[in-house]
Amino acid sequence: MSHALFVHAHAAHADWRVALAECQRQVQAQIAARAAQQDKSAQFTLGWCYLSDYYAPASEAIVHELQRALPGVAWIGTVGVGVVANGVEYIDEPALVLMVAPLPRDSFRIFSGRQPLPATSSGFVPHTALVHAEGGTPDLQELLHELSARTATGYLFGGLSSARNRPLHIADGVFTGGLSGVLFGPEVGLISRVTQGCQPIGPVRTITQAKHNLVITLDGKPALDCVLDDLGLDRDLPTDTLSQALSTTLAGLSIGAEDVPKRPGTFGTDTLVRHLVGVDPKHRALEVADLAEPGMHLAFCTRSPEAALVDLVRIATEIRAELECGTAGHMSGALYVSCSGRGGPHFGARHAELQTVRNALGDVPLVGFFAGGEIARNHLYGYTGILTVFTSRD
Repeated sequence: MSHALFVHAHAAHADWRVALAECQRQVQAQIAARAAQQDKSAQFTLGWCYLSDYYAPASEAIVHELQRALPGVAWIGTVGVGVVANGVEYIDEPALVLMVAPLPRDSFRIFSGRQPLPATSSGFVPHTALVHAEGGTPDLQELLHELSARTATGYLFGGLSSARNRPLHIADGVFTGGLSGVLFGPEVGLISRVTQGCQPIGPVRTITQAKHNLVITLDGKPALDCVLDDLGLDRDLPTDTLSQALSTTLAGLSIGAEDVPKRPGTFGTDTLVRHLVGVDPKHRALEVADLAEPGMHLAFCTRSPEAALVDLVRIATEIRAELECGTAGHMSGALYVSCSGRGGPHFGARHAELQTVRNALGDVPLVGFFAGGEIARNHLYGYTGILTVFTSRD
């Protein structure tokens, strides 16, 4: 790939037509500027379109207009309760963001319910994949594992739509159900990191007895007693008080010793944070919103804006350092998928999360959305951010 920056645009307006026209104006102006610089090699081929859920009812019309205005571009995207661009968050307001990339046409493949994954005999070898889906999709975790196995690196990145009205995803059309996105070949370089948004409040324990999503014992002790000990609470709390006390407590699940945190008091990137969804006082057990199996590790945790901000700075700085060492190439564009529970005031001020990314990466074209679940590798995360930087070489 030649060193050619992506172009991006963002706008907000009560009328989607006005916002789309403004984004198209920004994109066309940047493309024209490239042509004026004699960058004739920059043939724009792949576009991202993320919509706030205010625009979900008009999604087909928006995609149709994008295809009309830029007929050589394949479009992918989804809908969220908020969308983001470099340094900017649009949360709970009508807005859209666009990004267009000059990737070689044979370096990626769009997939959806209408365009299945390419056969192994096609000659195209997918190395990574950007994935969009909906939280209500049956067997979603299994589908992610299957897709991951179809790529050479096993690395997926992306997220779930978070619309309050109409969940959908875009892949040269508007879809509901299943998975959609784009497969990237080996020539599309990228660096991707997961940032956690929760902080452990107790030690990492081993699940010693479990059934389905019921955690019965941890390190041989009743699970409910363990969480009460970590919270410093009395074991004889009334049921109502107990439920209230556990309402802000989460469980960080991981497998084996591979999930090593970067710093004390933090989670490693493989930890999956899940809600506590029930209590069995009779058996002193806890229900978690995922499958629990003996041998897994579990640490109780809470959401922490301070820990989340420090970890976000860490991953962005790591990416910047990897780029500056010269082996990864140059930044062409970036994608940021953040949990819908992280945006806005969670980081202390509007735009704080995205401005943190901008401070670390600089003025790189970047778009993304606030998701109902974040995808990295073959895992479905919660309360995380997935930052992916596309790279190119001169």
